[in-house]
Amino acid sequence: MELAKGNAEIQVGIADYKVAASPNRLITLGLGSCVGVVLYDPVKKVGGLLHIMLPDSTQFNNVTKPAKFADTGIPLMIDEIKRLGGIPSRLTAKLAGGAQMFSGLDEKFVLNIGQRNSKMVKEILSRMGIRILAEELGGNRGRTMIFDIASGQVTIRTIGSPLKVI
Repeated sequence: MELAKGNAEIQVGIADYKVAASPNRLITLGLGSCVGVVLYDPVKKVGGLLHIMLPDSTQFNNVTKPAKFADTGIPLMIDEIKRLGGIPSRLTAKLAGGAQMFSGLDEKFVLNIGQRNSKMVKEILSRMGIRILAEELGGNRGRTMIFDIASGQVTIRTIGSPLKVI
């Protein structure tokens, strides 16, 4: 994992994560049923942004991208934050995404993946003792998540809505 220098805006892809220190910003696009997880150490001013697609890696035989899943991606990102000096007991979380992007279809067909992603992320964070400070979950529209590490502020851009700071 490379640490960006200076005041960069670092893109986080789908099924990926990035960690960085202040004054960098992390941004991820395309949060539909996916969930964006921001973890932040406000004392050290380091944090990460994870863009998960699925809740549980145990349903798959060969996991080549652990950041794709909540159960493997969150611990992986915490390890990277620790390498930057972050302390797990100080971490707080902010969440966005988990939408139902295919409304109108048979619910059995779409498997409520956004809802399942959100639930799994919350369960994992709870087990790890990480407090969720804010969330922008559910609905039926895509989101962009922008994490300003200097301030800890997360801005959510939702299609058809004004910017929201959480």
